[in-house]
Amino acid sequence: MLKGIPAVISPELLKVLCEMGHGDEIVIADGNFPACSVAQRLVRCDGLGVPEVLKAVLTLFPLDSYVEKAAALMAVVPGDKTKPAIWNEYRKIIKSSGEPFVDFEFVERFAFYERAKKAFAVVATSESAIYANIILKKGVIKL
Repeated sequence: MLKGIPAVISPELLKVLCEMGHGDEIVIADGNFPACSVAQRLVRCDGLGVPEVLKAVLTLFPLDSYVEKAAALMAVVPGDKTKPAIWNEYRKIIKSSGEPFVDFEFVERFAFYERAKKAFAVVATSESAIYANIILKKGVIKL
């Protein structure tokens, strides 16, 4: 055990977060996301939801302050009437983390999958909300 590391951060996830560099991206995916199909590196967080993983990750992970939008969401498919309430929760989590945040980038579904294939890692959760996938771009620690 280590002091200051949230309990939901597994050793494998901690290792991945440490290995990432400035500009690398990580996907925190919901339970419907094809994580195994797209991941270069897959980290399983079964039994956890995206909000609790996001909150824990942001205690350790700086967001990129050199880009306009360091967090991206999968856009709702045209014609789908879904209004993802979980996005408001994400806004609150990111704002309360103290990381720079303007708003989300919205990425079309298949473009999101392609971007996820290039991500450093995909974290597979058991989140049941739809459109709950989020991409974070890693920043730098400024001392």
